[in-house]
Amino acid sequence: MLTAAFGIGGGTALIALLALLLPPAALIPIHSIVQLGSNAGRAAIMFSDIHWRPIIPFSVGTLIGAGVAGFFVVQIPFWIVQIGLGGFIIWLVIKEIPPIPSPYIFLSGVVSSFLSMFFGATGNFVAAIVKSMRLSPVKHVATHSLMATSQHLIKVLVFGFVGFNFVPYLPLIIGMLTSGFIGTLIGRQFLVRSGNVYFKPILNCILVLIALKLIALGVQKFLSLT
Repeated sequence: MLTAAFGIGGGTALIALLALLLPPAALIPIHSIVQLGSNAGRAAIMFSDIHWRPIIPFSVGTLIGAGVAGFFVVQIPFWIVQIGLGGFIIWLVIKEIPPIPSPYIFLSGVVSSFLSMFFGATGNFVAAIVKSMRLSPVKHVATHSLMATSQHLIKVLVFGFVGFNFVPYLPLIIGMLTSGFIGTLIGRQFLVRSGNVYFKPILNCILVLIALKLIALGVQKFLSLT
């Protein structure tokens, strides 16, 4: 519901909740498959509003980034990712930038999918990229949903390829996919009725709050290592 109404927030809230319920090894794979279902449902409902130009370059970049990450075990220090991603999001909120050309959309697919394989919720990064396209609220959410669907589908396939077993978690997955689709229907009604009024300021506020939280967590982790 959060993501359908405001374009962002659901993935971050979801991974925080799942972190309380699942073992670390299952956290990112289960988050990915639930996000796949939620975003696919949202993209299907808003199919006619999708802005198609960035989809192919982003998906190709996602395939490369996730594929590379699947074959590497060396993880980037999480605090670096948190601080860097938080700073980048704040910069995109404050600074007006033109629509991103296809080569950079491709690069965003590579980077975000690579990081997402290790850290899960990088939807904030993708939402910040989509924000730069200056789409209407409904088109923003529809386009972000399809880009996220592509990313999570590829991640699920890579996790399956490297041997993760989703079967023991099927009841949880089915329950969350069902409730996620209901949330999408509710959130879309808010977006369609009042999106032009509240969408941009609320989206910016959510982005900044998440970015500040990421930076704070990154600094805290860095200080704990020194």
